[in-house]
Amino acid sequence: MARHSPLEKTPHKARNGELSITCRNRHCPKCQSLARAKWVEAREAELLPVEYFHVVFTIPEQLARIAYYNRKVVYDILFKATAETLATIARDPEHLGAETGFFAVLHTWGQNLLHHPHLHCVVPGGGLSPDGERWVSCKPGFFLPVNVLSRLFRRLFLERLMTAFRKGKLRFPGELKQLSKQVCFARYLAPLREAEWVVYAKAPFGGPSQVLAYLGRYTHRVALSNQRLLDVKNGEVTFQWKDYRAKGREKSRVMTLESGEFIRRFLIHVLPRGFQRIRFFGTLSNRIRKVRLAQCRRLLATPILDLLPKPDDCRPLRQPVREESIRRCPKCGKGRMVRVLALAPAWPLPDSS
Repeated sequence: MARHSPLEKTPHKARNGELSITCRNRHCPKCQSLARAKWVEAREAELLPVEYFHVVFTIPEQLARIAYYNRKVVYDILFKATAETLATIARDPEHLGAETGFFAVLHTWGQNLLHHPHLHCVVPGGGLSPDGERWVSCKPGFFLPVNVLSRLFRRLFLERLMTAFRKGKLRFPGELKQLSKQVCFARYLAPLREAEWVVYAKAPFGGPSQVLAYLGRYTHRVALSNQRLLDVKNGEVTFQWKDYRAKGREKSRVMTLESGEFIRRFLIHVLPRGFQRIRFFGTLSNRIRKVRLAQCRRLLATPILDLLPKPDDCRPLRQPVREESIRRCPKCGKGRMVRVLALAPAWPLPDSS
């Protein structure tokens, strides 16, 4: 049986019953809608009833230049340094003292399609205790200190990059040719050892589902959607982009590029064959994810006994029950409870007649 090339156009039935054409390429802006929806749905099914954090790791522009010619090696270092950083700081008793799990998605572009490698991580606000018998929660609204994450990430990344250099895994064509000498390479990295690297950590405003929806737009396609393309004529491409460095609310911009430059920028973000842009770590690692998620849910579930009132909180039977006493807060005895919502039955009640 003949096999289709990843770039070969393949007919399939659309919803209206007509045949449509798809290339099945993971970088295509149009052909991955179903795969994206399935991925987001699978991730939502794995969410725990805790606060989640959106953590972004970015490498400096000087290293992005090296990554441009060594994508597979440097992107792999980015994943490994990020995973080790989060796991190490989370395990530290001075910070969280727990084993956490997360997934990371590689982005290599900015809004203007230039090369900007960074990693988006979605991390629960806590993890399993060292003995696996407790769920350890972080402070509300605060996961881990970004300055500590940034410095460890910087050290681990540069160490791995230097190891790759010594093993001859890096190449330096064109403008970077001089970096092939160890002395020049070490001198090039020296300022980066003192610079502050960008690590962003914030609880998602709309909850983890909002981050999943945001990342889902980029997990199964590259760089830009068709909606951002405004015009193609006279050998030029015009598209919309957002300048996040601009001050004020109006960040929307329009850019026109010569078609060759537009294609060059787009192809920068086509990943090496077989490279995985989505990876899972810690308790969410593929090998142990199912068991660890079940363990976390068991530890996070509130025992029914904890929901029952304690004997000391129960009202003596001989005490008269009045509306005022019912609405009084059982904890402080002073506050007055107010009805905020009435829940309707989940399904129609059976007809008593």
